[in-house]
Amino acid sequence: MTDYELTGLIKEISETIFKKPFTHQGLFNSRLRTTGGRYMLRSHNIEINPDSYKKFGYQELEGIIKHELCHYHLHLEGKGYKHRDADFRNLLEETNSPRFCSLIESKKNRQSANRYIYQCVSCQTDYIRKIRMNTAKYRCGRCAGKLAMK
Repeated sequence: MTDYELTGLIKEISETIFKKPFTHQGLFNSRLRTTGGRYMLRSHNIEINPDSYKKFGYQELEGIIKHELCHYHLHLEGKGYKHRDADFRNLLEETNSPRFCSLIESKKNRQSANRYIYQCVSCQTDYIRKIRMNTAKYRCGRCAGKLAMK
């Protein structure tokens, strides 16, 4: 599916379910990782994660579009468009839109992949770091022993 086809689908869903026109663009954004889509407040465009469409199919895509259209229409009308607002929750319920989408990648798994574990050679103390460090430059904080990557 292309961005042009996505925009057409968003316009169609907006007309049939919300009875209001969608006059902006729908785009696929492959940089989205943990969310299915987002509504851009300044440009009023809707961005969709292409992985959610590939992994979960058309039903999930339609749910994400309906959810983002709730943000879109409420924001343009000047009503509460945030997740905690009553207007938003009521519109979600009226249009049978999902509150959350299926997760593509959990934050926990993604963060644990970017960790470096170092161990002191002398006292066996473990150090977990997000950034690699030069083991020749740094020492153990407890016993000043050498560090080695685990």
